[in-house]
Amino acid sequence: MTLFSENTDLSELDDHIPLAARLRPKIVSEMVGQGRLLSEDGAMTRMVRTGQLHSFILWGPPGCGKTTLARALANELNVHFREFSAVVSTVKDVRAVVKEAREERQLTGRQTILFIDELHRFNKLQQDAFLPHIEDGTIILIGATTENPYFSINSALRSRLTVYKLEPLETDDLRILADRTVEYFNADRLEDDAPYELSDDVRDSLLMLAGGDARTLIGTLEVAKSLIDEKTGGRGGKFSQDVIENAMQAAFRVYDRAGDTHYDTISAYIKSMRGSDPDAAIYYLAKMLSSGEDPKFIARRLVIQAAEDVGNANPMALVVANAAREAVEFIGMPEAMIPLSQATIYVATSPKSNAAVSAITTAMKDI
Repeated sequence: MTLFSENTDLSELDDHIPLAARLRPKIVSEMVGQGRLLSEDGAMTRMVRTGQLHSFILWGPPGCGKTTLARALANELNVHFREFSAVVSTVKDVRAVVKEAREERQLTGRQTILFIDELHRFNKLQQDAFLPHIEDGTIILIGATTENPYFSINSALRSRLTVYKLEPLETDDLRILADRTVEYFNADRLEDDAPYELSDDVRDSLLMLAGGDARTLIGTLEVAKSLIDEKTGGRGGKFSQDVIENAMQAAFRVYDRAGDTHYDTISAYIKSMRGSDPDAAIYYLAKMLSSGEDPKFIARRLVIQAAEDVGNANPMALVVANAAREAVEFIGMPEAMIPLSQATIYVATSPKSNAAVSAITTAMKDI
């Protein structure tokens, strides 16, 4: 995600839609972050410049811009855009959208982009259903996933898709986004209304808590604004540290162990450790534990993280993580939160090396 469009018609925005969705950029050049893909010579910029689309996978953590990028490409290239989620869609839905794509091409000559969120949640049968329609050009498939597609997408489909890796947004990108969101709040204010103000210190704290996730940042500011409005009657005011922390808690408190928030939170936890940010990692750990997450699930992710991201840069990380896993099984909650916290901090602050996972992934690909 990413910066909202400066050309957005604010009068058309629906207050019932989350602010992050309402303020999406409409074209690729208005997005922030993802410099490797969105630079002048980046893959996405070249697609816009040449008008030549191909099917691909956007792999990255929540809030990094996967859905926004797909929609922006469709807007700029004037193609038919259809979107659905792998969580609720079926093979029947795939057949229906393929039929629609054929009719669209016959009637208007336009290509159809089929954007599938959480592509990794489709089973093999569902994934295989796309193969002939990608090959004959009926659809341009753009899949979004938070999971490693080399493990979560079957090889037949993956071999027909280019994988583009998206990264969490950098602090500078989030800073721009925070400032522009506050500017949006201050648009069309009355003269006697106080502006909404976000100090540098409070903003820096918000950026840390957001952990590279633009959706989290915008959602927190949206909730924080509503808290300020409750006190001032909508007359504006300052975003204090307390307001931001209360807003973050309110925004994150909704947690579904089997739904999207579950996967978003564990992903944020993982990328915080990967980014060597122990404060953010502990925050997400506390959120999961307080929301009733299975500590064994967290412990398993810790062990994977120690091997995948720390690896031989500090082999003791795997020992500590595995010891935490054993402690969780031995002592249970609530005391199990202590070894989980210890291991989380250890993994987050360890030097990182992905040599082990890169080596075995390359070898498996060769085989």
